[in-house]
Amino acid sequence: MAFALTPPSQAHLDITGADEKFPVRRIYCIGKNYVAHIIEMNADERDPPVIFMKPTDAIVKNGGEIPYPVFTTNFHYECELVVALKSGGYNIPVSEAASHIYGYAIGLDMTRRDHQAQALAKGLPWEVTKGFDHSAPIGPITRASDCGILTSGHVRLKVNGEVKQDADISLMIWKVDEIISKLSEQHRLMPGDIIMTGTPAGVGAVVTGDVLDCSMDGVEPMQVRIGPKAA
Repeated sequence: MAFALTPPSQAHLDITGADEKFPVRRIYCIGKNYVAHIIEMNADERDPPVIFMKPTDAIVKNGGEIPYPVFTTNFHYECELVVALKSGGYNIPVSEAASHIYGYAIGLDMTRRDHQAQALAKGLPWEVTKGFDHSAPIGPITRASDCGILTSGHVRLKVNGEVKQDADISLMIWKVDEIISKLSEQHRLMPGDIIMTGTPAGVGAVVTGDVLDCSMDGVEPMQVRIGPKAA
């Protein structure tokens, strides 16, 4: 097949202990999934989680640099568990959801917080606040066959060595199997889809030069750095 332009390269993630790469099809994100984070954001804990997406070319790999983005003066981290799918479909029962999991990673849902506040106040879409360049740092995938199906374990974030976020994924309002099931009610999930499952409390702003260390029990850690402002 001939293309008028050079097509973009396939987005992918590294796999711990393997030479092959995990091809990424879509990045689904879940908001409002820890009660403590909902409270710090002045939201209603009874609301269902918010579903949104990020572009696959927003991925930043372990050891990479995130340019401080344009169009914000309040750039926030949100550290969370990432789930990678090996299969999918519509209307996946909760009882079968785990069978579709390929593995897990740690990730950051980077956010233009000032513009998110404006969008929320006006009832506008979130894309400008969530789906910008370099907004999806994601570490290497640890295969479920190596770490098991994760239902507990701590998500942690350090900024310049200081712990900012630390919570167990068992505290998620919507558990991983429920998230997969609910997503499949609205979208046909496919191999290569990844899901960012929501962040715990402790979100905050970063500036150029900050080093972010992200970890999840049983999963390969990730470190990224905030770079100079994007040109």
